[in-house]
Amino acid sequence: MEAFYRTFLVFVVGYLFLRFTGKKAVAQMHTFDLLYILILTNIISTPVEVNNLVKAITYAAITVILYKIFIRLSLHNKLRWIIYESPTVLIQNGDIDREGLKKVRMPLNELLSHLRVKGYTDIQSIAMAVMEETGNLSIIPKSEYRPVQPNDLNLQVKKEFIPIPLIMDGQIIYHNLKYLQIDRGWLINEVENKGELVENITLATLLEDGKLFIDNNEEKEHNSNPYYYKPGRDN
Repeated sequence: MEAFYRTFLVFVVGYLFLRFTGKKAVAQMHTFDLLYILILTNIISTPVEVNNLVKAITYAAITVILYKIFIRLSLHNKLRWIIYESPTVLIQNGDIDREGLKKVRMPLNELLSHLRVKGYTDIQSIAMAVMEETGNLSIIPKSEYRPVQPNDLNLQVKKEFIPIPLIMDGQIIYHNLKYLQIDRGWLINEVENKGELVENITLATLLEDGKLFIDNNEEKEHNSNPYYYKPGRDN
């Protein structure tokens, strides 16, 4: 029972520390962010094996505070360039920057692989490719190769509407109902009018026209229609 209590407490404390730290530390991590995560996980996991729970939590709290201080310092431009690495240009105006590749220790075939993943096969179509400080590759195509934008054609487009989930995995999303000022009874009535049950619905969203879109758990038969082919043996 004590082992369960100690493990549960360590898990909860670690979760709360990461929540307190913020999304940045667990998303696209810099070198300093990764070091922080490694140190924190080692500290908070110690009580699972040895009997120093309070001391470990104290050290973990100090680590979190120091990390928050360094993050605040990184908001100042001069200190930011000391704490974090600078972006590295790998391609500029269609030419590969070999010094940049050497700096990030990336072979040419790996660079080409990254470009293919991003949908680019010809380096001559790239205005700039940069290895960001997070390790991600940013690619800016030349103007003649970028996708056509409505503004290029002087087209007026309406504002994008994001369908709002009201039911997910058979559960009603009540905070979205409250935000939209929609009564639960209206939702149930709409679901029943479509011959569905809430518990059988994978996703139900409110569309721009005020109608309800429903995706249930049933898969439709497509009678070997090639447009609905699934890779693997599940056809």
